[in-house]
Amino acid sequence: MKRDPVILIIVAVVISLMLVFGIQKTRHQSSRQTSGSKLQGQLAPDFALPSLEGRTLKLSDFRGKAVLLNFWATWCEPCKVEMPWFVELQSKYGPQGLQVLGVAMDDSGSKEIAEFSRKMGVNYPILIGKDAVGDQYGGIPYLPSSFYIGRDGKVIDRIFGLVSRSDIEADIQKALGPTGQVAEK
Repeated sequence: MKRDPVILIIVAVVISLMLVFGIQKTRHQSSRQTSGSKLQGQLAPDFALPSLEGRTLKLSDFRGKAVLLNFWATWCEPCKVEMPWFVELQSKYGPQGLQVLGVAMDDSGSKEIAEFSRKMGVNYPILIGKDAVGDQYGGIPYLPSSFYIGRDGKVIDRIFGLVSRSDIEADIQKALGPTGQVAEK
C-alpha cells in the first residue's frame, strides 16, 4: 500500500500544531493557577465594576466584611447549582458580616444577566465582569471560581469549580473569623 506523502506531511503538521498549542495552553493555565494560589494570605486585588443596578462597586467598599467573591456565568450549570446556596448563606451570614458578590463573566448583556439573577432569586450584588479583573485574580480557568476574603481584605481561600455546600459554608466561617470580631483596618 502506497501512502501519499502530502497527506503524511499534513497529518504531521496538524499533530505538531496540536502539541505546540496544547503545551502552551497547559503552561499558561498552570502559571495562572499558581498566581491565583499566590493570592492566599495577600490583600485581594481591588477592582471597580458596574452592578446590575448601574452603580459602580469596588471590592474595597466591603472592607470590614467577609466577602465571597464568585465568578460565574449564565450558561454555567455548576453555577446554577451553587447560586441558591449563596442566596441562603447570604441570608444566614449577612447579619454577621458576610457579603456575597457575584461577578458575571459571560457575554450576555445586562438585561439577560438581570433576568437570570431574578429567576435565581439572587439577594446579593451582581457585577458585570471583565477579563482584566479575572486576570488580577490569577485568571479564571474554570467557572464557577470563588475567592474567600477575610474582613481584613486578605484572600483566605480560592476554589475552582463546584464544591459542596458544607465546604462553602466552612470557608465562609473562616472568612468571618471569630464571631463578633472585626479585623482592624
